[in-house]
Amino acid sequence: MFESLEKLPAEEMQQRIEAFRNNIRSSGLDCEAAMIFSRLNIYYFTGSFGNGLLWIPMEGDPVFMCRKGLQRFSLESPLERVVSFKSFGQVPGILSDFHLSIPKRLGAEKMGLPWGLADNLQKRLTGPEFVAVDQALSLTRMVKTSWEAEKMQLCGRRHHYALYHLLPEMINPGMTEREISMKVWECFFSQGHQGLMRMQNFGEEIFLGHVAAGDSANYPSVFNGPVGLRGEHPAITQMGYAGKVWQEDEPLTLDCGFALEGYQTDKTQVYFPGRWDPPREVMQAHELCMRIQEEVAKRLKPGNTPSKLYLMAAEMAEKERMSQGFMGLGGNKVPFLGHGIGLAVDEYPPLAKGFDQPLQENMFLAVEPKIGIPGTGMVGVENTFQVTSRGGECITGDSFEPVRV
Repeated sequence: MFESLEKLPAEEMQQRIEAFRNNIRSSGLDCEAAMIFSRLNIYYFTGSFGNGLLWIPMEGDPVFMCRKGLQRFSLESPLERVVSFKSFGQVPGILSDFHLSIPKRLGAEKMGLPWGLADNLQKRLTGPEFVAVDQALSLTRMVKTSWEAEKMQLCGRRHHYALYHLLPEMINPGMTEREISMKVWECFFSQGHQGLMRMQNFGEEIFLGHVAAGDSANYPSVFNGPVGLRGEHPAITQMGYAGKVWQEDEPLTLDCGFALEGYQTDKTQVYFPGRWDPPREVMQAHELCMRIQEEVAKRLKPGNTPSKLYLMAAEMAEKERMSQGFMGLGGNKVPFLGHGIGLAVDEYPPLAKGFDQPLQENMFLAVEPKIGIPGTGMVGVENTFQVTSRGGECITGDSFEPVRV
């Protein structure tokens, strides 16, 4: 009686599962199966945001053990081995029904379970040695399929159109950060933004993003990014503060992601009041950020490494004597230049020291050189790029100057 809004193609599912198996093998984990717990990774492999446990053997078809929503799962996913279950204690019996068994060495998505549930699992499955497959998961999701790339590209086009073309006609100095936030939502929703954005690192969450007028962009932040903000309230440190008005002599920095069909792009757009004559320091800082983005984009090719790109950017900031505010002021400074992005905003890898695994074709990376200026705010850019043999192709627009409002 119901039709799915979208069904993951079976060949797409199989491609992702095989990539995951190859990453397990190349990591030397030597496990015979892997257990996936987080809904986001269950969605990645099956096409449904399933509530349960996904068993992926190194050979043969996976099995999804569903706690709730079995009918919906069957509508959305091509996976045929689907059963109801309530307790981890049922796992051995369910596997036996499919002529499978618990191996001595079992892969587990350890970041996908709270400590209490992990204890519960180990009490009921006492035989195997559990090994973490989280890195193999990150490496698999890091490289997008053609199916995923099309979604990312569409998301990026809508993102740029909203922030660059629509929003400037709807905001002006004199509005509060919260009023601007509401206009951003209005633009985003008009372009299909689905409201919910996802982060995967423990404790991180996001709602719209950062809306920071003037020195709000240097306000102390707990979010793992360079842009500060007051947020709505100490309990909701996102969007913009209703008590802060955008003044005629300060920049407005919007670091707001866009979500479409499960995938996300990241973009930062800076706006200047129309009659404001920015200090030379402000313009020099923004121009440096644009140059850094350009030089990094040229090098977003297979074979280059995240660590070298980060070090190049840091050296450019140091040469221009702007390293103090580069990637955040004071406690807001972060040790990275960007990050992978896709089903989550904060995907692997970061553009940072120590990350020396070469880039691969069809990785998507948010590159975000920014500079905080004391007493003024933050300028800079952020855009989402696709790694290609020709260099990074920006999917979130081609204009990076501040927009005059």
